[in-house]
Formats: sequence, C-alpha cells, structure tokens
Amino acid sequence: MIPKLEAAEVSEALATLPDWTHDPVRGAIRRDFRFADFNEAFGFMTRLALAAERADHHPEWFNVYNRVEVTLTTHDCQGLSQRDIDLARLADRAFDATKGAR
Repeated sequence: MIPKLEAAEVSEALATLPDWTHDPVRGAIRRDFRFADFNEAFGFMTRLALAAERADHHPEWFNVYNRVEVTLTTHDCQGLSQRDIDLARLADRAFDATKGAR
C-alpha cells in the first residue's frame, strides 16, 4: 500500500510547489500549463507520460490546443502520496525545460 501524506507533509510539499492548487476534499493537486502552441503542449505531455509510465503513476489530464490541465492524486491511498509530489516536480521541470527551448 502506498502511504497517504499527512496534512503537515502536504503543507510542506505544497510550499515547494507554488503553482499547484490543493483540493483537500478530493485529495488532489492540480495545475494548468500553457504553451506557445499545440506542438509544445503535446511534447510536454509526451515527456510527462514517459516519466509517469516509468514511475507507474499516471496523471489525470486534459488538453486543448496549447493548454494542459494536470490533476494528481493517488487512488490506492485515496489522497496525496509522495508519488504525486514527485510527479508534480517532474512536470514543473518539464515545463521549465519547454520554456527554455523557446
């Protein structure tokens, strides 16, 4: 079983993820990413999908043109786990790398 983060752990982690919004009712975090165009958005999704597959932890996401909405939660523990925090950090790094490529 994957351990669910305690409230203090969630607060501490979210302090390092300022662009993510916490949904305590759902036990999830979410962020909207915006890109220059569809190619950048899809490239971001591809990088994140490959990393998520390696981690065996998959995001909920929605894409329209240059926008990608990502929601992270761990269904196995019915809330947030370290896996969500790690994937959020990876998503932030992938987004920063995309912006740097412009």
